[in-house]
Amino acid sequence: MNRLAQSLRILREVFANAELRRLELAWGGFYLGEWALVVTLFVIAFNAGGVAAVGLVSVLRTLPPALVVPFSAVLADRYRRERVLLVVHLVRAATIGAAAAVLFLDGPVAVVYTLATMAALASAGFRPAQWALLPMLARTPRELVAANAASSTVESVASLAGPALAGVLLAVSAPGVVFAVSAGFFVSSGLLVTRILPRFERQAAQRGIAEVERGSLAGFRALAHDPQPRLLTALFAAQTFVRGLIAVLAVVASIDLLRMGDSGVGYLNAAVGAGGFIGALGALSLVGSRRLGRTFGTALVLWGAPVLAVAAWPQPAVALVALAVVGVGRSALDTSGLTLLQRLVADRVLARVFGVRETLSLAAIGVASLVAPILVTSIGIRSALAVTGALLPVIALLCWRPLERMDAETAVREREVTLLRGTPIFEPLPPATIEQLASRLALVRACAGGTIIRQGDPGDRFYVISKGEVEVLVDGVATGRLGAGGYFGEIALLRNVPRTATVRAVDDVELYTLERDVFVSAVTGHPQSEASADAVVSTRLGKLGSPAVL
Repeated sequence: MNRLAQSLRILREVFANAELRRLELAWGGFYLGEWALVVTLFVIAFNAGGVAAVGLVSVLRTLPPALVVPFSAVLADRYRRERVLLVVHLVRAATIGAAAAVLFLDGPVAVVYTLATMAALASAGFRPAQWALLPMLARTPRELVAANAASSTVESVASLAGPALAGVLLAVSAPGVVFAVSAGFFVSSGLLVTRILPRFERQAAQRGIAEVERGSLAGFRALAHDPQPRLLTALFAAQTFVRGLIAVLAVVASIDLLRMGDSGVGYLNAAVGAGGFIGALGALSLVGSRRLGRTFGTALVLWGAPVLAVAAWPQPAVALVALAVVGVGRSALDTSGLTLLQRLVADRVLARVFGVRETLSLAAIGVASLVAPILVTSIGIRSALAVTGALLPVIALLCWRPLERMDAETAVREREVTLLRGTPIFEPLPPATIEQLASRLALVRACAGGTIIRQGDPGDRFYVISKGEVEVLVDGVATGRLGAGGYFGEIALLRNVPRTATVRAVDDVELYTLERDVFVSAVTGHPQSEASADAVVSTRLGKLGSPAVL
């Protein structure tokens, strides 16, 4: 009960942030409509052409969007991310509403498939924009983890309610009704997004078309140079490949193996959502955790191993429980994996890195949709379930050591975060950006009387004092002192001029430093931070009474 109470308290804290609350509710509305739509679309396809048609529909909804995501993700780094989300919701509402009209008029099923594909194309940039916007709304590192866990909770509730709603509506009405209800959810999500006002602003990159095309590859380049985000992205792709297999196999298992009928497809998917809700409440305990990498690995095991139980004991009750356990793994995986990526990747390319993740994930689902029917026809549904269940546990075992190392390197450095947060230049930055900067700090010590920077030297680093006191001298004349929490070196970096002041240790001091490129990129990437930095520069230059810089 104590853990449940703590989880609910953390959820209340997240929803007390009005901007996060709107984003989370819009996220839930999207997934309510999405899950109801997917279940109904798969049932339509299976009744029209069997498992091969289900695979075809899944390919149409995944592979074309996978090709578009790298370009659509650029929009979330170029424009306001909440506006990108608004466009996605409205276009999806229009296309799915049109598909509902086709179904009501008994139109060709091919037109329904086409409109569903158009809706999927429209949402290609949805998740990258959503995940990249989240750090701009969270107020603290703790709240960022909690918001990711809350997103998983909301998605789990939606993935429980959406398939269950589809199952009930399919039992008492027609597929067109489900499509119309889904369109309504997309409209309501769009209305919520219109009211989001990010607390932290960022510089929108204004580019021409050619630069946008080159920029679409920035996410791939970032992953090519950073092994940890690259590993996470690859593991996310493996997980979504298994998810794609399960999506198709659940249709076949429900109708041919478990004898649960069309509605059983919705109930099996709802079981994943129910488990996800339970797992999401548990994932809230990850707030403050330093074991996110190992949690991610454990979640991979939970995604696969329960499917082995369905292969061994093909009973409806076993299948429902097993898929509920899969849902538990999904919540833990999403919360830990997304938080790690948000901490590891710079904001300027964050949406595009999430775009790469989405591209690979969609491609993996598309490939899985082609592989699943082949597995069923070649080795049978039970053997196909066994192969699917074994895949992720094996991968998790092989990647366990790198995930453990990731925990050691990405643990939040509370002392350093507090130090940076107390610096006026950094105070306006989002929590995730502060965490990234804290992880890039290097500790430097100087003995009493030692020179830290010298007048006339080029500016290469920014300094924050952790302990001790320093003296500032211009042309050999002392002009002031700085103590713990003080900082210097920003003017030379931002104005690109040599240092014209010397800083010397009064007593033994400890300082944290940031390299020039890291500092400039962080400060100039956010308008409030850049304005604060300009104010500091102007004030210090005014006090010096000359163009002297540090």
